[in-house]
Amino acid sequence: MKKQSSAAIVLAAISATIVAAPPAVARDRLTGEAQLAKMLDGREPGKPVNCLPLGQSSEQRIIDKTAIVYRYGSTLYVNRPSNPESLDNDDIMVTKPLNGQLCSVDTVTLIDRNSRFYSGFVGLQQFVPYKKVASAR
Repeated sequence: MKKQSSAAIVLAAISATIVAAPPAVARDRLTGEAQLAKMLDGREPGKPVNCLPLGQSSEQRIIDKTAIVYRYGSTLYVNRPSNPESLDNDDIMVTKPLNGQLCSVDTVTLIDRNSRFYSGFVGLQQFVPYKKVASAR
C-alpha cells in the first residue's frame, strides 16, 4: 500500500511540474511584433520598393504571424505580406518568381519543416528597407 501511495505522490509531483512549465516558457517568448521591433532597433525605414534581386540576400527570416525579413548587406527589407497569420518561423519558404526578382506581386508557399506538407501561403507586399541610423559624434 505504501508503494502505491509513494508512486501516486511521485506521479502527482511530475504532473504538477509538467503543467507548471508552459506558462513560464510562454512568458519568456516574444510576440512576432516584439521580435521584429527588436530586430529593427536602431534602424529607420526608407522608401518602399516593389522588387528585390534574387540570390543576393544573405538571409531570409520569417517572423511568426508578422513579416518576412530579407538581409541585403547591412540593410534589412521587411515585407508584411497578406495573410500573415500563416507565417511560422518553422516553415520553409518556396517562391517561384518569373523575372529573376522577388516582387510584391509574388506569393510564397509555406512548407512545414518537419512533415514537409503544405502549411499555407502569403502574398508579398512592398519591401520596406531599414538601415542603421548613423550615430552622432
